[in-house]
Amino acid sequence: MTIQWFPGHMAKARRQVTEKLKLVDIIFELVDARIPYSSRNPMIDEIIQHKPRIVLLNKADMADKEVTKQWIKHFQDEGTRALAINSQAGQGMKEIVAASQDILKEKFDRMRAKGVKPRAIRAMIVGIPNAGKSTLINRLAKKNIAKTGNTPGVTKAQQWIKVGKELELLDTPGILWPKFEDQQVGLKLALTGAIKDTILNLQDIAIYALRFLEQKYPDRLKERYKLNEIPEDIVELFNEIGELRGCLMAGGEIDYDKVTELVIREFRTEKWGPISLEKPEDLLEEKTEEHE
Repeated sequence: MTIQWFPGHMAKARRQVTEKLKLVDIIFELVDARIPYSSRNPMIDEIIQHKPRIVLLNKADMADKEVTKQWIKHFQDEGTRALAINSQAGQGMKEIVAASQDILKEKFDRMRAKGVKPRAIRAMIVGIPNAGKSTLINRLAKKNIAKTGNTPGVTKAQQWIKVGKELELLDTPGILWPKFEDQQVGLKLALTGAIKDTILNLQDIAIYALRFLEQKYPDRLKERYKLNEIPEDIVELFNEIGELRGCLMAGGEIDYDKVTELVIREFRTEKWGPISLEKPEDLLEEKTEEHE
């Protein structure tokens, strides 16, 4: 399966980000805490270059806490500040402002030394669709300014938003790259809802989800679907889930489309509990395999 999704407004977004970069002091790079690597745009380093940045691991409540700690350390080892947040519940908002002030302290001290009147920190939020940018903006601003929605690609225009006296945000449309060279990345993005369901083979996504659970969280898979053992054959696994949940067609046959929808929905609504789909050590394994 080759997943490709690059609406025209995203190409435009990249140009807008590049043009507006000189107007901001710092970048807030929003990623999905369940897939911190796969939900980063690979062009982002090239686009923002040496501009100070904070990586915000959003939806941290949906991710495995221990794995999220590993990711924060991973980013910090690379020299990038990282914070775990939950924009939906408003957790971590004060830390974002405090970390920005800390990172930019020297710059603002120099400005004050030159007699420049203190002003708000100007930040740009970037991230792939459905990472939760609009929800984050509304939480920081403490009012509904940005449009929100579960559909990728809701934000399509740029706007400045004031957050108290300390911060001004420049919202930007989500950027997603034109082709997923690594299909595992595409599958993870699809499963977490970063890509529109209408352009996907959902059965492939459900199979990926079940196989991932089997490998990393087998006890949760068994418990959720009342399995004594996890069948090796994927059709058998679909059959057992379908029978348990009543995903049946006329005549009692298993409705595989319904099983597919159920599996994806239960992942997205945390019925399997908090799950991280990747760890920093996975990156090391991939790099090792590339060089072998």
